[in-house]
Amino acid sequence: MTRPTASGLSPARLIRPLVRGLVPYIPGEQPKFRGLIKLNTNENPYPPSPKVLDAVKAAADGRLRLYPNPTAQPLREKLARFHRCNPDNILVGNGSDELLAMAVRCFVEPVARHARRAPALVQFFTPSYSLYPVLADIQGARQNPVPLNPDFTLPPLSELKRGKQWDLEAALTFITTPNAPSGRGYGTDQLLKLCQAQRGVVVLDEAYVDFAQENALSLALKYPHVLVARTFSKAYSLCFQRVGYLIGHPELISALHKIRDSYNVNGLGQIAAAATLDDLPYYRANFRRIIVTREKLSRQLCKLGFTVLPSQTNFILVRPPRSAAADWLQKLRDQNILVRWFDQPATREYLRITIGAPREAQSLIKAVTKYLAKTSSTSP
Repeated sequence: MTRPTASGLSPARLIRPLVRGLVPYIPGEQPKFRGLIKLNTNENPYPPSPKVLDAVKAAADGRLRLYPNPTAQPLREKLARFHRCNPDNILVGNGSDELLAMAVRCFVEPVARHARRAPALVQFFTPSYSLYPVLADIQGARQNPVPLNPDFTLPPLSELKRGKQWDLEAALTFITTPNAPSGRGYGTDQLLKLCQAQRGVVVLDEAYVDFAQENALSLALKYPHVLVARTFSKAYSLCFQRVGYLIGHPELISALHKIRDSYNVNGLGQIAAAATLDDLPYYRANFRRIIVTREKLSRQLCKLGFTVLPSQTNFILVRPPRSAAADWLQKLRDQNILVRWFDQPATREYLRITIGAPREAQSLIKAVTKYLAKTSSTSP
């Protein structure tokens, strides 16, 4: 219970009812002490390119007193060359999360203004990125969470239409591709059908696309209502700098610019991202290393009795044997290994495991083997 202040006012009364009732997004646990193997937040196990580190160090000088480029124009120009589009097709943000939030603010009306009409609707598949419903709540918008198939694949559009689960008029639809937390990759042909059917804006959230077999960037450059979100965090080892970007039609990008915070991307982040694009062979080699580790770890866990879902990301979703996933979460933590568990009906039987360096993957296998041996010896 909130105590009144000296003036007799209760602080809770000063907060909007909508905000008081919000359930915030909860990020993965951060280590409280040294020695933990961190496989719970999908960070890249490899550092940025030495060229990127040199560029950031060189920029840590008297320029720190100056504001950065307000629109990240040099970075946008490099990204445009990389993706073979124009700078006005690109918006850079403080991580892709800021851009997702901006999309909700830009394209979705609060419910109070449109009652139950589609302009107030944010649509997404579930289970998926747990930030989407939080962003809808912040905007005061309605939500339409549409269940994925039991194996986390996308339902066909014909089935969605037949079941009347899918709203073709939704103001904003998020599709995480490849998906999180399942790791499932989705084919461009299936995404194309969904995008063609939608009347509102579609954001294809491709945070993990560099580990996947295909991408849907062409849809954002072809269809005026489709945006693709990318990030430098997962594949390019820049979580600390928070740089993401959207690609889409110039008119949508221009509208998003209107609500963008001034100087929303820090200068060192802009420099680090630009330098990253100058050393892509380094990162592509890391992508291959992570995929090799992912496939080896998946095979090893399968042999130990785990069910491992096919993944096109830098993590795997697994159903552990013998004990509940929540028990495994704690047992692995007792052995200094952090993984992620989502306490939701569709996912509570699973653990999400980030693909770390090979030595971290082998530490996980040793911990799993040790726990299985212990449970075998104590079984009746």
